[in-house]
Amino acid sequence: MELSVAVSTGRVSSTPSAGAKRGRRQAGRTQGPLRRALGRHWYAWAMVAPVLVVIGVLIGWPLLRGIYLSLTDATEANVGRTIGVNVIPASYEFVGLDNYLDILTSSLFWDKLTWTVIWTVSCVGLHYGLGLGLAMLLHRRLRFRSVYRMLLILPWAIPGFVAAFIWRYLFNSDFGVINAMLKAAGLGTVGWLDDPTTAKLAVIAVNVWVGVPFMMVALLGGLQAIPSDLYEAAAVDGATPWQRFRHITLPMLRPVSATVVLLGTIWTFNMFPMIFLITRGGPGSDTEILVTYAYREAFTGVRNYSGSAAWGVIILALLVVLASVYRRALRRQGEVW
Repeated sequence: MELSVAVSTGRVSSTPSAGAKRGRRQAGRTQGPLRRALGRHWYAWAMVAPVLVVIGVLIGWPLLRGIYLSLTDATEANVGRTIGVNVIPASYEFVGLDNYLDILTSSLFWDKLTWTVIWTVSCVGLHYGLGLGLAMLLHRRLRFRSVYRMLLILPWAIPGFVAAFIWRYLFNSDFGVINAMLKAAGLGTVGWLDDPTTAKLAVIAVNVWVGVPFMMVALLGGLQAIPSDLYEAAAVDGATPWQRFRHITLPMLRPVSATVVLLGTIWTFNMFPMIFLITRGGPGSDTEILVTYAYREAFTGVRNYSGSAAWGVIILALLVVLASVYRRALRRQGEVW
């Protein structure tokens, strides 16, 4: 260590000189950002490590395996398997991007993508609109407000497969409650799940019924966080209810809205149970979205594992692109997210 001599007292000071400090800073820079982060925050990394291991095992490895299979021609006929004491080795081969080219150049993919976008936009739009309306209603002082909240949250509390089976029974053409009510009113019955148009409307209605409570609860929390002084000041200034809603409520709800809309979009885009359990993708395959068709490829008929994996990777890529564009749009509006 370099030592600096104090001339006035003649004593030797053990304070490191500027050169020594500069040398240590340069040595710290040479360690690299990752090593510095590990050295400074080792306790946090130790706490997070088990979670990272679990995520890597449950998500990382299957994802990498799926990407690899999407680059092969793996099917039920050529994958490795054991029959009794006989071990049949895998015979599938690497085919590169052929699966992706086949999917992206087929009219089937674009038909499913179009319906998936319509399904997602319709459901999320109705989720947000109805959820916001109910949240504003419950934000007011009402009698039995807690009872209303409990009743409106029930659809969200019911397991998805139970809700799907209930609504499938309600939409039944012969014994369904909805057609029974139409008969009682003197109207004709409707084959709700037998016609492509009515089947699509049915699954949208069920998904809206299931998804509105989450949006309502999230937006109600956002409304309760808005200071009441803002509304009082606006009322004093003569602002109408619509002006208060437009210039106070919506801007103050923007952070919450941005999060719940993105989450709702991802969940609805991948909403497998409602489509599969209510219509099985029918009639025909008219109500199938991308994720249900990927399931059909992997688990029905001659199981096309490589094709299903390619569909899954494309779905993941679409959601990543959507989230990135959405995040960039929020940043342009000044939102930190």
